[in-house]
Amino acid sequence: MARENGSPEERVRRSVARTIANLTVLAASLAVLGAWAYFGFYQLEPGQAAVILRLGKYVRTESQPGLRWHLPPPLESHEIVNVESLNTEEFGTHREGRSEEELSQEASMQTSDNNIVHVGFVVQFRIKDAFASRYRVADPREILRDAAQSAVRGVVGRHSIDGILQEERGLVQTESEEALQESLDRYESGLEVVSIELQEVFAPGPVKAAFDDVTAAQQDKTRAVNEAEGYANEVLPKARAQAIEKLEAAKGYKEANVAEATGEAARFRAIATEYQKAPDVVRTRLFLETMEQVLPKVHTVVVEPGTAVAPYLSLDRLQGGAK
Repeated sequence: MARENGSPEERVRRSVARTIANLTVLAASLAVLGAWAYFGFYQLEPGQAAVILRLGKYVRTESQPGLRWHLPPPLESHEIVNVESLNTEEFGTHREGRSEEELSQEASMQTSDNNIVHVGFVVQFRIKDAFASRYRVADPREILRDAAQSAVRGVVGRHSIDGILQEERGLVQTESEEALQESLDRYESGLEVVSIELQEVFAPGPVKAAFDDVTAAQQDKTRAVNEAEGYANEVLPKARAQAIEKLEAAKGYKEANVAEATGEAARFRAIATEYQKAPDVVRTRLFLETMEQVLPKVHTVVVEPGTAVAPYLSLDRLQGGAK
């Protein structure tokens, strides 16, 4: 029995050896797990999003920048997509490597009045759904190009050539943006239309000269309207100021006449009151005052009934003679 179990020292050595072996296995296991977990870390920069897949199935989208972690492969994997960068696609514009025939086929569109117009435009877009843009459609840019062609052609087909060449260009751009975004959402492309700008818009060669004349006439009209508005803006303030001045003068004239008439009426009422008290005296006084006003340079002679005619000498004349 003693040989089977060994001495106490031997049992202790075996126990220590087993402990060391277990710790070694545990450390190795932790190191392997740590190394495996390390592959689950990834870095997100501003403007990036990460699509997380678990065993090939979509789980979530991470968009917060910084150091991120998911279950290490093969349990989970990630794909980083730039969602803030602005992308551009050109249609019917003169880029390098494009032949005139390709441009004509891409940019020639029919208007509502059965004319053909060359419409070159640029689409600016960005990714709004990282998962949809990566896994819902095979080629987002190809989907965008087809949808943009369809949207712009549909909008141009609802407008006349005069409108597209002149005043309705902004409306065409707005309607095209709305139609393209609706199509991209229906396809679940994950793309967002930022803008559509019409670049090269002109009539076909045989009628280009006539449309250039129309455009020039429209510009002349706009210039004439602007000049007329400028003249009106210059003349109208002066006319308004003169009108205000005349109104104020009329108000002053009115107030002066009313005040004068009011004073004359008050004077007449005062004279009428005195006339009722002494008619003869007031009548004589009024007669003399009126004669002085009518004949200011005539010498006044007062003749009393039953007496001889005597000249009327004013005190001013007497005082002047005394001097």
